[in-house]
Amino acid sequence: MNITELIETNLPLPLFGKGKVRDTYDLGDRLLMVASDRISAFDCILPNGIPDKGRVLTQLSAFWFGRMSEIIPNHLISMEVADLPDEIRAQPTLVEQLAGRFMIVKKAQRLDFECVARGYLAGSGWADYQRTGAVCGVSLPAGLRQADALPEPIFTPAIKAESGHDENVSLAYMKGEIGEALAQTIADMTIAIYRAAASYALDRGIIIADTKLEFGLLDGQLILIDELLTPDSSRFWAVSEYKPGGSPPSFDKQYVRDWLEGTGWNKQPPAPELPPDVIEGTANRYREAYAWLTGAPLP
Repeated sequence: MNITELIETNLPLPLFGKGKVRDTYDLGDRLLMVASDRISAFDCILPNGIPDKGRVLTQLSAFWFGRMSEIIPNHLISMEVADLPDEIRAQPTLVEQLAGRFMIVKKAQRLDFECVARGYLAGSGWADYQRTGAVCGVSLPAGLRQADALPEPIFTPAIKAESGHDENVSLAYMKGEIGEALAQTIADMTIAIYRAAASYALDRGIIIADTKLEFGLLDGQLILIDELLTPDSSRFWAVSEYKPGGSPPSFDKQYVRDWLEGTGWNKQPPAPELPPDVIEGTANRYREAYAWLTGAPLP
């Protein structure tokens, strides 16, 4: 039984929600978010976990929540073991498994949009640009190459389609769904956070090509929720490896995607088992992203 299964089996709390990576438990007026070591690719959860992945996501999110708190408040309350419920602290082994991978957070009303800031032409944005010359309805100059820097960062929201894939939509669509003022505030906040993070990361040798944020409302106030500027929610490139005209290596699932593409897998469940070298290479890339951005090794 791996660490994720041990936590799921032993955690004595009602489940609030389950994602591909995070499991959320109900604490009444608060939530307990636990980041597992699960990894997904092509919308399929893989049978192997990636050691330390959950800790990287949690610790890096907390780092960014702290840095961005002057721009916008967030949902983080505590990551201290002393603040866990008594029924958890009564299980030392469970506490050890949870350490570094949990957050106690405010229970906000989630806004059901993926709020994406793009500073470079990559991923679905590159595919959209090739078809239309625009990304999510935002017109761009002709002749851009894959991974080129955009003239200015752009806001490109998305929604979850029934298939589970993100479906890009326009800001106008978002305004029609949640109101013009709120949607515009979210767009402005997303770009402000991206600019601040991208500038900081560039000084540390990392390009943030794009990132996905999530927002919620708490007593009518807009706050950041979920994770923030991690390798799972962002596309990180090393400055030393960046070259436009192709897809630069990223600090996330690159080892996994490359290996899966070479297996002939049809991208339908069940996914194949990952070999040890792919697992370790991916784990090292996550740890490396944390160390580069924070200036310290993963605790």
